[in-house]
Amino acid sequence: MSVTPTSYPLIPKMKRETIISVLETGKRIDGRALDEVRKITIVPNYIEKSDGSALVYLGDTLVLVGVKVEPGAPYPDNPNEGVLMVNAEFVPLASPAFEPGPPDENAYELARIIDRSYRESKAIGLGELALVPGQKVLVVWNDIYVLNHSGNLIDASAIASLVALMNTRIPVYEEADGGNFVKKENEYKGNLNVKKKIITATIAKIGNYYLADPTDEEEYVSDARLSVSFTEDGIIAGMQKMGIGYLDENDINQMIDLAWKTAKIYLGEISKLI
Repeated sequence: MSVTPTSYPLIPKMKRETIISVLETGKRIDGRALDEVRKITIVPNYIEKSDGSALVYLGDTLVLVGVKVEPGAPYPDNPNEGVLMVNAEFVPLASPAFEPGPPDENAYELARIIDRSYRESKAIGLGELALVPGQKVLVVWNDIYVLNHSGNLIDASAIASLVALMNTRIPVYEEADGGNFVKKENEYKGNLNVKKKIITATIAKIGNYYLADPTDEEEYVSDARLSVSFTEDGIIAGMQKMGIGYLDENDINQMIDLAWKTAKIYLGEISKLI
């Protein structure tokens, strides 16, 4: 599915002014403080037949991640390592703004943010996933499905991806005739080696205010958003700016600080389960 910038709902200027006037009181329209995240509900192993999965509610935003591990070809520049592939699909019923069709730049952007944060930090032990070095490796497919859009899809997807990957089991494959590999039913080598916990937190700037975990309405009226991916010890693993407004150095520093504070809340919720 896809959603294009031109299909975003139109928000009257008066609505933006109303939101800013509420922010001036130190609160948001939904009653939260500016640095407060919505209720988080995480259901690990939601899909019984997947190798790993997680369902995550972030407020009314609902995201499902399913992980599948199967043989495939390595990248030419890393022939002895497994592959992590991240895809995102925005289900049309998740929002009136979503339309049927192939993934567009927004779905690719979501997948790229998650993928890059793991790839650049080498968070997954991909070197352990070679079946025949240089020829055949295990590919970890991390598929993100947006089931309800109420804002901040990136953070919800990051939480669901981390939980799903940490619960992913590596199936046992045996080499058969012709160089093919056959999966042994219900046999696993162990869990995927997630060497670093990667989490992403998104901050929206509206006027002079910075908001953690923005709703869809807050995203639409924001000047800009900044998504920052961290390792669990606070090292930045990736960063993506969105929106047409500019951010100066002071904006970026304050948004990174708030993003790390938010990321620690997400990690705290995940640690209750894993």
